[in-house]
Amino acid sequence: MAIDFYKVLNVERTASPEEISKAYRKLARKYHPDLNQEDKNAKKRFQEIQQAYDCLNDPEKRKKFDQFGSDYEQYASRSPFSGAHAGGQPGGGAGFDFGDIFGNGGAGGADFSDIFSQFAGGGAGGRTRRGAPAKGRDISAEIAVPLRTIIHGGETQIQLDRAGKLESLSVRVPAGIEPGKKIRLRGQGEPGPNGKPGDLFLKVNAEPNPNIKIVGQNLELRLPISITEAIEGARVDVPTPSGTVTLTIPRMSNSGKKLRIKGQGLKKSDGTAGDMTVELMIKLPDTLPDELARQASEWSAAYTSALRDGIQF
Repeated sequence: MAIDFYKVLNVERTASPEEISKAYRKLARKYHPDLNQEDKNAKKRFQEIQQAYDCLNDPEKRKKFDQFGSDYEQYASRSPFSGAHAGGQPGGGAGFDFGDIFGNGGAGGADFSDIFSQFAGGGAGGRTRRGAPAKGRDISAEIAVPLRTIIHGGETQIQLDRAGKLESLSVRVPAGIEPGKKIRLRGQGEPGPNGKPGDLFLKVNAEPNPNIKIVGQNLELRLPISITEAIEGARVDVPTPSGTVTLTIPRMSNSGKKLRIKGQGLKKSDGTAGDMTVELMIKLPDTLPDELARQASEWSAAYTSALRDGIQF
């Protein structure tokens, strides 16, 4: 089925390059998969938007599309990463750093590019400014780094396959980078016709952690507490990115109760930081003392309403 790229971006066929770029930026923000994880159609919609922009932002491709429609040419690309796509995002990217749509930062060997700087004179992945030599294709891949590195920054090693030969690269991960953002390594993409290589884009993911979850700039911690601490309340020590803090647990706290510690989320280079949400999780003892076992019926009588009322589908 033929696709009308103008309708995808919601612009007229006479739209200027500036209008096309503006429409693309708006839609890319709206449908980015990282911000629509529960929407199964967001990824497909995002890929259509990217494909449409890749075509209409290139004068030659746009001319061919106006003449022949969406089947104006076939693409073929190769990436040295298993499952990675040349030219940026899967589905036809052009080497843009989509992480910069939602924020930016950088440190050490990591260079966070500004996606919109490419709108004013050509993009990566083989596109050139007028009169400039052709550049090699950009490539992209994903890396998983420990939570500590996400929070405090540091270096991680990756293996890059170049023509069947593994090459080790050291990547500097800036402190406070949000999972899903990208790091750009200039000159580490595929070589170009004149020897000038493209860039390498690495999407940063956090290694799984059973107790801590990153949500944007915020951290979510599942904190085990005893029955006594839940009933009587307590002051307990809680680890945070900046050190241990003392948290007050109110009396008669249920599992699932959430307490907020301000400013203990991911901290960006500009000094802004998210918060940490602590979710209390009551943990039963491994064995039940005889005295408590004899009091079990009394505990049951203490509930003033049915525990599971209102639960239905």
